[in-house]
Amino acid sequence: MNKKPELVCPAGTPAALRIAVIAGADAVYLGLCDQTNARNFPGLNFSEEELAQGVDFAHERGVKVLLAVNTYAKAGDNKPWIKAIDIAARLKIDAVILADVGLLDYAHRTYPDLRLHLSVQAAASNAASINFYAKEFNVRRVVLPRVLSVDEIKAINEKIKVETEVLAFGGMCPMAEGHCSMSSYVTGQSPNKDGICSPPSHVTYEQLGTRLATKLAGLTINNFEEHEQVGYPTLCKGRFMANNRTGYLFESPTSLNIMTILPELIDAGVSAFKIEGRQRSKAYIKAVVENFRKAVDAAAEGRKLIIPMDHLYEGGEDTVGAYKKDWS
Repeated sequence: MNKKPELVCPAGTPAALRIAVIAGADAVYLGLCDQTNARNFPGLNFSEEELAQGVDFAHERGVKVLLAVNTYAKAGDNKPWIKAIDIAARLKIDAVILADVGLLDYAHRTYPDLRLHLSVQAAASNAASINFYAKEFNVRRVVLPRVLSVDEIKAINEKIKVETEVLAFGGMCPMAEGHCSMSSYVTGQSPNKDGICSPPSHVTYEQLGTRLATKLAGLTINNFEEHEQVGYPTLCKGRFMANNRTGYLFESPTSLNIMTILPELIDAGVSAFKIEGRQRSKAYIKAVVENFRKAVDAAAEGRKLIIPMDHLYEGGEDTVGAYKKDWS
């Protein structure tokens, strides 16, 4: 695992795919226009025809394409998920990102030559679970959940024979990969099965004097003053009152950014860095991919390159999260 890690970049649309490829991605990840991927939003994702064209564009430039089929199939109706895997095999996708054990079994048995990656949605956070997926389904790479420190990742890599990928930049989750049901309590739609968290159809904004209220299914999630950056209303990033104090109870709107610790993660045996942001703008994709391309190249040469990215942070702040956790 000593080769330069791959830079895996988001492609929410065909236009974003082209920008990510040109900006320096080693691989792009994307989803189909349905509930089989965890970013099932209007205006995002790919039709089968668009996917075929995207694969051709990327492959002509030496860039891999990874298809996210990373939600959990609904009981009694797994046809959309099976179809997505079939499409991936037919279009010669470089890898399929899966979390559902039944879908992993189908893909492995039906297409033994199809490369499989384990989604962060599977929340495999120890060597035993990772080795299980590798043995049973020939998983070749696992995307590690955002709960592990650099030292813990290194210890895991010493006990497994598959590649590890870590989240590098973008949104944070409340460390409940694949198990978050908060959105479904309010909207009835689950990120794990419907592929959508806080669907736009349930989002509204209301001006209250100098403050802007963000609402989800009619419930106020946050109030922003004029000087504050307005966030998208997800429950995990809402401000609530508890014990007569108002604040972020679950997660602050802060961006993950591991640029300062890239060399340490490379030394820990990480094989790929994933940028989050399939819902982000083309300008965002271009800026983040170009900057991380330079930083990863420098880190692979033993140099640390820190590029200011303050204007791209959610909430205006960044963190290295659990990678440098000082709690246990």
